Amino acid sequence: MVTRKSVAAKVATKTAAAKTAQKAAKAVKSAQAVESARRAPAKAAVGKPAAVKTGRKTAAAKTTEKAVKAGTAGKAAQPAASKVAQKAVPKSATKVARKAPAKSAPATSHRVIAKRDGETRIVTPAIARIDHDVVEQVVTGAVPLPVASGATRPGFWDQACADLMKRDRILKKLIPQFGPAHLTGRGEPFVTLARSIVGQQISVKAAQAVWDRVAAVCPKLTPAQFIKAGHDALAGCGLSRRKAEYILDLATHFKSGALHVDAWASMDDEAVIAELTGIRGIGRWTAEMFLMFNLVRPDVLPLDDVGLINAISVNYFSGEPVTRSEAREVAANWEPWRSVATWYMWRSLEPVPVEY
Repeated sequence: MVTRKSVAAKVATKTAAAKTAQKAAKAVKSAQAVESARRAPAKAAVGKPAAVKTGRKTAAAKTTEKAVKAGTAGKAAQPAASKVAQKAVPKSATKVARKAPAKSAPATSHRVIAKRDGETRIVTPAIARIDHDVVEQVVTGAVPLPVASGATRPGFWDQACADLMKRDRILKKLIPQFGPAHLTGRGEPFVTLARSIVGQQISVKAAQAVWDRVAAVCPKLTPAQFIKAGHDALAGCGLSRRKAEYILDLATHFKSGALHVDAWASMDDEAVIAELTGIRGIGRWTAEMFLMFNLVRPDVLPLDDVGLINAISVNYFSGEPVTRSEAREVAANWEPWRSVATWYMWRSLEPVPVEY
């Protein structure tokens, strides 16, 4: 049985502890104190002596002290819980999160750099790397190309090479790699233009294979023979139906005398281009190929030629795709020998010359 004296004695011995607990309780936020008070078993007893009230205060102080300790333990548990939460995240998710920023700025996979006869051309980074590798192999160990038997060296070629090697550091290294080889002209205007149409939008190897079949069907390679062979025979050689139509239209122009073939040698470059582009299937690029390979003009710059643009990219811009304006700026240093410089640019990517 608990008496009033025993309670008073216990209170007297715990007074110091109660004071310390009260000081600690003051440091706790009001919200925590209220919560602790709610949890305390406060049994009100009206008419009990002050000693009992003090005893109840001591019990409340103990409860508050426990709450303080619980709060401290809760704060200490937060870092541990954080670590557990971090461990709960799969490592694969962390790796994905780390790699995610790298995908925020994807590299451009396609760059439009040129158009040929109205068709947009694109160059991918993969093509640029391949072109760069080809140039490295060719330039570092090229074997001088042989000169075809019966080929006539253009009268301006030697002077052009000498001037270009003085002006341009790239051509200074590139030109000697190919020895005495030079641009070779083709005698028949119709054949030159017909071969240019065959070679549009396909590789050199494929164009040669198709042309060989065409030559087997039309061995004389005259406009009249092409007209006689007809559309189906030409399409059977591997030409698209549209290319077959273009070649027949070209043959018709030559046979009818609508073209000033005999006057082309004395006409300036732009006048020849204007007349040729009036024929179906012949755009500016095809007309420029005719100027270079048939009339052997020294200062033609075919900016619509993808091979030229790629070569300028590889040789002057470390393989980065270039615009037409950038290519024109590079070629300004080649005047008045831009045909010669273009020919060597082609050779840097494809050592074997293309025949037109």
